[in-house]
Amino acid sequence: MDLALAGRVALVTGASKGIGLATTRTLLAEGARVAAVSRKSTPELDGLADDNLIHVAADLMDPEAPAQAVARTVEAFGGLDVLVNVAGGPPPGITLPHSGFLSADDDEWRAMFELNLFSAVRAVRAAIPRMLERGGGSIINVSSANGRQPSPINVDYGTAKAAMNNLTKALSEEFAPQGIRVNTVSPGPTRTPWWTDEGGVGDMIAAQAGTDREGALTSVVPSAMNLTTGRMAEPQEIADVIVLLASPRSASTTGAEFVVDSGLVKAV
Repeated sequence: MDLALAGRVALVTGASKGIGLATTRTLLAEGARVAAVSRKSTPELDGLADDNLIHVAADLMDPEAPAQAVARTVEAFGGLDVLVNVAGGPPPGITLPHSGFLSADDDEWRAMFELNLFSAVRAVRAAIPRMLERGGGSIINVSSANGRQPSPINVDYGTAKAAMNNLTKALSEEFAPQGIRVNTVSPGPTRTPWWTDEGGVGDMIAAQAGTDREGALTSVVPSAMNLTTGRMAEPQEIADVIVLLASPRSASTTGAEFVVDSGLVKAV
């Protein structure tokens, strides 16, 4: 199916690995021009080198960085049609999961919201005027299943993502009449580097369960989290939903949340 993305301009944050990298790769495959935003590049992102790809080095904890990334995208490609806010997770210097609510102080809450909410707010604020110049666009905010399925060990993260869901609904209501669609994709446990890297969550769970990393990811996590599919999601599976929402094929989809969580969330 042709997603009608050829020649469209997309900006993807958190693009150097995981879901952001998979999204960048998929957008390029569909013929889009992509500004990949991350603190630094990775060999995997470098491997996508193409005339339709630029890397924008930016620390989104800096309040000026999102607007600078949008400006760099417009400078390189002449406009902006798609914004994908992927950047999130634990900010630099903060380790998740927490042991509980009392283990995170005010500074950690502020940092969590800076990366997981305010960076997206600032990117959207900079992107919308550019999209309006082109008659509309698509914004996809990557939230989390924790935004609707609260976790006592990641309260600050889940709260920031719940706010992201609310933000998406409000933006859609205001800007859909002007041609800008805004949707949310909420992944569950996904095989991103946060889980799979040495010293990551997979190793932490493996140590607690008395197994190795792969055993933790393929058996312990799906069982402990009661994943209906029996496995964690792959980044590409999240990226496929994101790119469909970026496409004009989703022209009547706005203000929606797509939960891609292997069956983690059971509530209606």
